[in-house]
Amino acid sequence: MSGRFVTLEGVEGVGKSTNLEFVRQFLVTAGIDVVTSREPGGTPFAEAIRGIVLDDWEEPVPAYAELFLMFAARCAHIENLIKPALARGAWVVCDRFVDASFAYQAAGRSLPKEHVARLSEWVLGSLRPDLTLLLDTTIDTGRARAYKRDQTRAVTDRFESERASFFARVRDAYLALADEQPQRIKVIDAGLPLPAVQRQIGHELEALMGSQ
Repeated sequence: MSGRFVTLEGVEGVGKSTNLEFVRQFLVTAGIDVVTSREPGGTPFAEAIRGIVLDDWEEPVPAYAELFLMFAARCAHIENLIKPALARGAWVVCDRFVDASFAYQAAGRSLPKEHVARLSEWVLGSLRPDLTLLLDTTIDTGRARAYKRDQTRAVTDRFESERASFFARVRDAYLALADEQPQRIKVIDAGLPLPAVQRQIGHELEALMGSQ
């Protein structure tokens, strides 16, 4: 069985971390070698960049600085983790990938979409996810869940402190991407109870496994 690349996307509070573990266990049960990762991050160098990107700096972080850091981390992640894992036949399951830059930096930060697309061409080459699970719910529901989750954490990052209007732009961009690429991006109703959410995810994973 050849390697496959699966990504999970969505705004804060949709349950990506919980469902990343569900995907991992689902694939392991099927006898698949699985590597899980996240963006920004995934390798020591990329994780160091993650700390810079997410930290709450006293000075403003220009939108292009954020974008370039995201792609610097992504470049290391692709070359040092994703490509080697796929080459040996493993499935890579990642919490966010390049769709997040179109949603967060292009739509959320109001940067030109074509600039993100150009960076994607340079950094990704022909690499694209085989399946993207877009966990979607209302902004109010996602923020309420994220707030509840954050009560157990010491700090929040720069993105989590953004206003609802920012996340509304991000969500709209994600849904637009799903409309443009329905074969790859599958919208999962994350507003449902967790067992129903995971039934949807399992259905999409079974379809991908069956396509090999």
